[in-house]
Amino acid sequence: MNHEIIFDAEVAVPETIPAKMKEVITAALAAEQVELPCEINVLLTNDEGIHQINLDMRQVDRATDVLSFPMFDLEPGVPPQGEAYLDPATELCPLGDMVISLERAEAQAEEFGHSLEREICYLTVHSILHLLGYDHMDEGPMKAQMRGREEAILGELGITRT
Repeated sequence: MNHEIIFDAEVAVPETIPAKMKEVITAALAAEQVELPCEINVLLTNDEGIHQINLDMRQVDRATDVLSFPMFDLEPGVPPQGEAYLDPATELCPLGDMVISLERAEAQAEEFGHSLEREICYLTVHSILHLLGYDHMDEGPMKAQMRGREEAILGELGITRT
């Protein structure tokens, strides 16, 4: 599938990260059986940048690791289908936007004892699942469902916790 992934960075990004993120996004969309070509906007920023976006868009006054802004209100496991989801100008499904704090990802990678690349891959899958309607606001079945999909997708790519 030929997805349009638009990267923007407000910080210095290791050279391998955009290609790895594209691989993960493509794999996650395939695993979730998304058959429409999608457009996804990705912003890599720092804690200050994501804090401001979190405050502006969600009225949450703190930094976080990843934010997802889905274009559609989808059900988990039910991908967008049909022409109604396509932008007539691009013939792409504008799935939404993801914002990742590279600063927070670096700190979490160190905290969890794995590489920055692994942490970015996890945050990328996490965000794609949010764009596809998954959520983890409860500590029960919704969170378990999302975590299960994250691990399955990363596992298919050979990306493990260590």
